[in-house]
Amino acid sequence: MKRALTIAAALLALPIAGQAHPDHAARPAGTPARAAVTPLLQNDIEGGGAKEAALLLVTFAPGAADPIHRHNALLYVYMLEGSVVMQVRGGPAVTLRPGQTFMEKPSDIHVVGRNASKTKPAKFLAYFVKDKGAPPVVPAE
Repeated sequence: MKRALTIAAALLALPIAGQAHPDHAARPAGTPARAAVTPLLQNDIEGGGAKEAALLLVTFAPGAADPIHRHNALLYVYMLEGSVVMQVRGGPAVTLRPGQTFMEKPSDIHVVGRNASKTKPAKFLAYFVKDKGAPPVVPAE
């Protein structure tokens, strides 16, 4: 656990490689806000063929939620602040708090991703292992 915390602290100290931007298209009036994503790092995986690693900082505003989607990647989540509810199709809904983790496989459909709070933001690191150039998020049904 100490090692995971040390790694997370080191990753947070990295310079931000991009500006924060919404991860999805503009939403219709009356729908909840969606997560904002800040790319932190992206590198080819040495010896990984056509694979790359990407690290993103995901921020959910109070009450924010994402539509159903998939990642077509291995995804590892590490909660930093606040709490979020995550669920993949066929699995239980899980509420994550700081220091907790979550994993998604490439075949998983992410059916719930939302801030558990209507008053406090939530932040987590999302570490992807994916095909080079593939988008980190893909709409799904």
